[in-house]
Parts: sequence; C-alpha cells; structure tokens
Amino acid sequence: MPKAEIHPEWYPEAKVYCDGKLIMTVGSTKPELYVDVWSGNHPFYTGTQKIIDTEGRVERFMRKYGMSDSTTETTSTDSE
Repeated sequence: MPKAEIHPEWYPEAKVYCDGKLIMTVGSTKPELYVDVWSGNHPFYTGTQKIIDTEGRVERFMRKYGMSDSTTETTSTDSE
C-alpha cells in the first residue's frame, strides 16, 4: 500500500490536446496535457518526411578523404 499524502494525484482520464484539439486520453498526474507534436502530426510517422541528403554518405567520405572512384573506373576499362 502506498503511503498517504506523498504521491501526486492520479488522473486516469487526462486529456491530451494538440493545437486546441482533443487528441486522446491517458493516465497522468495532470488533468490536461498540451503538446506541440504527437505521432499523428509528426512527419516521421505520417510519411511526409523528406530526406534532404542529396549526396550519399559514402560518396562524401570518398571525396573528403581522396578516395575517388576514378581509380576503379580506369582499372575496369584497362581489363576490357
């Protein structure tokens, strides 16, 4: 049994709001929760996320450290 008077009040039907709209009800120590982002409007979960990486990581690494693909191209043309 928990000790009396030391635990916060529990609200089993706490309301979660996002942009002024009621999103869901959850259990919480506050009766109302206001959030900016939730899984219903986050780009990762909605599928509207855009990947900005136009140059691949491997190509960037090769270019940065001087390991260009020009050596592999000349080797492949010499063997023909």
